[in-house]
Amino acid sequence: MADAHAEKHHDYHLVDPSPWPVVGSLAAFITAVGAIIWMRSTGGGTGLFGLSGPLPFAIGFAGILFTMFMWWRDVVKEANAQDHGKPAFHTPVVQLHLRYGMILFIASEVMFFVAWFWAYFDASLFPSAVHNLQVTLPDGSVETTKKVIGMVERNEVLGGHWPPKPNEAFHGTFDPWGLPLVNTLILLLSGTTVTWAHHALLQGDRKGLKWGLILTIALGLLFTACQAYEYAHAGFNFAGHIYGATFFMATGFHGAHVIIGTLFLIVCLFRALNGHFTPKQHFGFEAAAWYWHFVDVVWLFLFTVIYVIGAGTPLAH
Repeated sequence: MADAHAEKHHDYHLVDPSPWPVVGSLAAFITAVGAIIWMRSTGGGTGLFGLSGPLPFAIGFAGILFTMFMWWRDVVKEANAQDHGKPAFHTPVVQLHLRYGMILFIASEVMFFVAWFWAYFDASLFPSAVHNLQVTLPDGSVETTKKVIGMVERNEVLGGHWPPKPNEAFHGTFDPWGLPLVNTLILLLSGTTVTWAHHALLQGDRKGLKWGLILTIALGLLFTACQAYEYAHAGFNFAGHIYGATFFMATGFHGAHVIIGTLFLIVCLFRALNGHFTPKQHFGFEAAAWYWHFVDVVWLFLFTVIYVIGAGTPLAH
């Protein structure tokens, strides 16, 4: 009777009890409290709860990384489990729902970058949102005064135009047809290599899959190195200037996504070397490829809007 009840008669995956949601929640809480302690320790602060410094934050963040590793390890085991030659857990129905989840995740990432583009457009399209104050006189006539209202400080910092006028905090923009163009070509090429790896997998070409992943990872690392060099030679800082703040937040978060995507692909490479993925079951790789293409598309928008359209006087080196 027990065996009859235990037998599976559906295509869904009922997950076994797992400690990782609780462990991950606890680690996230420690990370958040640790960040507060760390921030309250700066500038001669005393911290919180008798604790100070970055150690509580580091412990919590390490717990998050541990949870991520262990949880995804379990998911990989579930993906590889077989029952009479068929997926035991990640059935076609489950794989479909995993794809829905990845699509929704990428959609949320799109909105994340919309926020940074919004901040950039707000500053670039309205660099001098000021006007003279008008008052109505007792006789009903309107008089324009010399008092300026609106975004006065922004107007003073930017000089009333975009890109901003050069000053101590801003010396010039990047030449879009130099290193930024090279980085664009690198990412576009990486999009072709990951597509090559995907098609090789669908054709059962394991060698093509591995080399496609290796080349994509190498191009991702090259992009990160070029962007680090670019940041080191920027003519502006993150702090103290709205151009630097919007530039580094938009391109910096994209760079972080490139690093995450590279790690994603490295995991896929190790799985491919261990014989994982088949032409009919390879959602882990497919999710990584989708994520990488998303990173490519975001960069094309960044390159067009920030580097090309927003270009001013290039910084001389």
